Parts: sequence; C-alpha cells; structure tokens
Amino acid sequence: MSVHQKEDNRKVTTHRLFEMKQRGEKISMLTSYDYTMASMVDAAGMDVILVGDSASNVMAGNLTTLPITLDQMIYHGKSVVKAVKRALVVVDMPFGTYQAGEIEAVQNAIKIMKITHADALKLEGGVEILDAVRRILDAGIPIMGHLGLMPQSINKYGTYTVRAKQDAEAEKLISDAHALEDAGCFALVLEKIPASLATRVAQELKIPVIGIGAGGGVDGQVLVCNDMLGMTNGFSPRFLRRYADLNGVITDAVKNYIADVKSCDFPNEQEQY
Repeated sequence: MSVHQKEDNRKVTTHRLFEMKQRGEKISMLTSYDYTMASMVDAAGMDVILVGDSASNVMAGNLTTLPITLDQMIYHGKSVVKAVKRALVVVDMPFGTYQAGEIEAVQNAIKIMKITHADALKLEGGVEILDAVRRILDAGIPIMGHLGLMPQSINKYGTYTVRAKQDAEAEKLISDAHALEDAGCFALVLEKIPASLATRVAQELKIPVIGIGAGGGVDGQVLVCNDMLGMTNGFSPRFLRRYADLNGVITDAVKNYIADVKSCDFPNEQEQY
C-alpha cells in the first residue's frame, strides 16, 4: 500500500481538512441521511458527509427545512454515523435548537453529539448566533458555519434567490465569516452567493470554505446527494450537476417488478423453496 493510499484511508478530521486547504487539495462533501446511502458515499471516498436538515425536504417531503425536529435529526445522524468509517460526519442543528439562547443551544448540541457520535455540528448564521457558537465550542464541540442563503431563514428572505449581491449584504457576510473563524469554527459553508465574493472569503480565511452555488474559487463543494444522483425531479438550480438518473432507473425497475408479479414471472422455479 502506498503512502497516499494510507493517507486516504485515515479517518478525516477537522485538522485534516485544514491541511487539505493549506496544500490546495479540494474538499468533497455530500449529504446523506440513512445507513445504506452513507455506506456507499463513504466507501466511494467522500471527505465530509453532511447529515443535512435538507432531510426535511428530501426524506420527509416538507417544503422547507424548518419543520424537522431535533430528535429527527438525531435519528438521521445516528443512522449515518453507524455506516461511516472514513468521512468526517457533520450534523445540522435544526431550526429552533440554537437561536433562543446559548444555554439551550449547548444542551441541544451535547445531546446530538452524545447520541449520534457525530464528529461536528453545522449552524446557520453570523454575529446573531455568535454567543451560541462560542458556548458550543467551549463545550469542545467542533462547529462548521453556514452563510449566504440560509434555508432556515427562508421565511425572512421570501425567496431562494442569490444572496449578497448588494454591497451591504456582501460586507456583512465577509464580517460574519471572519467572526465565525475568530470564534473557532473549523470550516464554513457558503450557499448561493456570487462566485467572486465566495473566492474572496476563501482567500481571506485560514479555515476551509465549502461552496454550494458559490463558484469554483472556494476550498471544496457540497451538494444534496438525492439531487446529485437524479433521484429528485423538479429542482434544477444552476449549481446542480446531476451525475446519474436514479429516478429513471428506480422507476423502470419498479415497473419491471410489477409486470413480473402480474404475469406470474416472479418468482420463478429458482426463486422459491
């Protein structure tokens, strides 16, 4: 086994992500919500697996991420962690579990970590949630920040359009990014912002910056697994590249199963006892 292979097989940690940024190696990140999918994503060599509150949309059928609960996120997180051997597993803290105050935030953060055995948590927001961020970090829990389009604030925005196109919002995003880094966050996600702004943030920060709809000048990329695999339809933002059409594959397989059952072709002689 080569040195590079040994390196690839080691457990990914927050420090390893920092080292990857330092040497210019891009970071791959993808969501997963269950044991079976996480097993495949991890075995393929993913650096970071995000147990996203996007489970609210793709797993539960909600219109936004807001309805998913703490216990539901813990269920998904625990399922994913059981499957993963190499990737760094990050769990989203859902809406309402850290905005009310730092005491409640750290209690909820500890609960997620103790039950799921995840490696880190992700929180949306800048200076507004800094007290909660500091308190959770003080408890020894690594935090990945999230700025730009923040789906937990969608009712405030009223639209999923690109964020930080205006100078004032862009300057606030830059200020928030530095504040999160200074507080001790190990990485930052930037969602749906101009590529030039994301590149500037990645260049100014020492911590890794992961983009989704934030251009190629950042330190890594993240997508929702179900979207990237073509399992979902009707969602085609510019930043999404579909690497498969599992919707078509699965639908055809189910149709073939139905046809075989109806025609008495399944089970055949070899498929029964």
